[in-house]
Amino acid sequence: MRGLFITFEGVDGSGKSTQARLLHVHLSRITDVLYTREPGGTVIGERIRQVLLGDAAMTPHTEMLLFAASRAQFVADIVEPALDAGRLVLSERFVDSSLAYQGHARALGVDVVRAVNTVATQGLRPDLTLLLDIDPEVGLARARETDGKEGRRGFGDRLEQEGVAFQQRVREGFLSLAREEPHRVRVVDASRDVHDVHGDIVRIVDEFLRARGWRASSSS
Repeated sequence: MRGLFITFEGVDGSGKSTQARLLHVHLSRITDVLYTREPGGTVIGERIRQVLLGDAAMTPHTEMLLFAASRAQFVADIVEPALDAGRLVLSERFVDSSLAYQGHARALGVDVVRAVNTVATQGLRPDLTLLLDIDPEVGLARARETDGKEGRRGFGDRLEQEGVAFQQRVREGFLSLAREEPHRVRVVDASRDVHDVHGDIVRIVDEFLRARGWRASSSS
């Protein structure tokens, strides 16, 4: 049986890493789970990630194509082999991020970004996407606080620097995708306590797994 592909999306600081790790722990009790992220996850992807996080100026089209290139290797090396082996794959970010950030917020056009990424992913789409929704101003404050505490530059640095108005356009892009595909993209209020958000995610995912004929554990 082919595996299932679940992705986490949201603006910077929405809690994707925290919630993906919590869900990984929850699901690992019942099935074989691969937890990964993008951009990155492969040798080529990590090199592209460093370029994307760097200070070099780039056009929106360059940004879009770099994300797509990393994603192409990510799908070929990580996601497809795991799905073919019957594993459940959890990923922080996938094509929806490019649709929201480059297609919507960068105004390149959702159709253009979708076409490029269809080639990059060979048409692979998530089975379920968890959209962690939060006010971008709150999300940016969270992201910068986390980066400062951990002494690191996170995924969102280049995009965090665009400010609240940019992140608001990203949020609108994500919510537009959720309206287009309500059965795949499930919106979760990420402004609440971490454990409350996790509880909602567990209920959504367990219901999804039962509907697909996978064993689901009791909610935690």
